[in-house]
Amino acid sequence: MDIAAAADRADSFRALHRPGEPLLLPNPWDAGSARVLASLGFAALATTSSGFAASLGRPDGAVSRDESLAHAALIVAATDLPVSADLENGFSDEPAGVARTVALAVQVGLAGCSIEDFSGSLDAPIYDEGLAAERIAAAAQAAHSGPVKLVLTARAENYLRGQPDLDDTIARLRRYQEAGADVLYAPGLTRPEDIRAVVTSVDLPVNVLALPSGPDVAGLAELGVGRVSVGGAFAYVAIDALATAARELLEAGTLGYWRHAAAGRAVAAAAFRP
Repeated sequence: MDIAAAADRADSFRALHRPGEPLLLPNPWDAGSARVLASLGFAALATTSSGFAASLGRPDGAVSRDESLAHAALIVAATDLPVSADLENGFSDEPAGVARTVALAVQVGLAGCSIEDFSGSLDAPIYDEGLAAERIAAAAQAAHSGPVKLVLTARAENYLRGQPDLDDTIARLRRYQEAGADVLYAPGLTRPEDIRAVVTSVDLPVNVLALPSGPDVAGLAELGVGRVSVGGAFAYVAIDALATAARELLEAGTLGYWRHAAAGRAVAAAAFRP
């Protein structure tokens, strides 16, 4: 890894977070989709745990740490853009394990990463707030201790895990801010008043997951959001396009899908130039 280049990418990524002028951070699922998104003019990219898992024929959460980091390295190598990796819960319950994951993330050339407080346990899906903050503190130490200052995003997962408690979410994000996070993220928020409450309750840039029931990009900018991501949405758009074309061939025997194939081939030709 070129340390100087990686450090520059991380610094550039950090500078792209401007509350009220949100960074649009799309989520590719392979090298080809990364290059397409780069060719369209996006300034940075982020991996998607669900999109990557889907590309392997698995549900979200069924990817190992080694697989996730190898995938992140593939996305990093695909373009010159800064890349942030969705590292789920750090692939460990313990702070030391999370720190090890983040240290490995630095080594693959990433500009940033996210760590969530979803435990994966059915009985207690969200880590205790104290342990969750310790995990972020350990991640921050690993992210910031070397020449590459990784941009650490701390995720509060309440709203995605059936616990829509705004007060607890804000309290957690504040703890994660104190623990050393660089960006805060509560995926699943859609009501403008809830998003504004989060943005005004913390001092760091806030990432929002773009959802059809929530504000559009202009609305999120007005709320002071610093970054907007799409999660696995683009990967699922591609899967739906594949299924639609395949059903046409299988059920109707017609070839209308070639209209989209021709358009896609043109996009690929432009994106994949040497």
